[in-house]
Amino acid sequence: MKESIDAILHGEQAEYLDSLLPTRDAVLQALEADADQHGVPIVDPEVGRFLQIAALSVDARRILEVGTATGYSGLHFLQVLPPDGELITIDIDDARQRAAHDYWRQAGVAAQATTLLGPALELLPTVTGTFDLVFLDAIKDEYRRYLDLALPLLRAGGLVLADNVLRAGRVARRDSGDADAASLDDFNRYAMGHPQLRSLVLPLGDGLLYAVKTAE
Repeated sequence: MKESIDAILHGEQAEYLDSLLPTRDAVLQALEADADQHGVPIVDPEVGRFLQIAALSVDARRILEVGTATGYSGLHFLQVLPPDGELITIDIDDARQRAAHDYWRQAGVAAQATTLLGPALELLPTVTGTFDLVFLDAIKDEYRRYLDLALPLLRAGGLVLADNVLRAGRVARRDSGDADAASLDDFNRYAMGHPQLRSLVLPLGDGLLYAVKTAE
């Protein structure tokens, strides 16, 4: 997690911002330790906190997540959902989704989470209902297609968030050897110019796209 923000900010700035974060609870700390030990990609802690702020800012009751991993970002969402709220999250890795459920159970929020197992591009067309927030954090070269499939499910005024959109600074450098960097550059430009979105890329964590749906 540390490498990504250090690649965007000066080291002392990253350390200062990290020092301002409140201590995470025991379940979040366990998730962070597990991710470090097993190389599981999760959002940076400051991104996790931003996810909560974003969800609260739109009074989110239904959240759609593409990329469950072991449940770190999902737990941040679940911790701020109202009692009648719901998180629907998609991933292709059964073992990681089962681990996520275990962490959510430990945190007492598992009842509000629904996991869908399989490729997101196949499952997104089967999802129904209206969402207040969509979070993308899965296969990077599929982000643009995720957005196209998820945007009709998002209410006007709802949020789209996408992680890793600066890819440790490689997107801005247009590294020729990184295909994901090129895909993310294409996604960023697509989202920034999308007629239904008002978007901004934030230098937060590994880069976070923040967008508001302005029209149906």
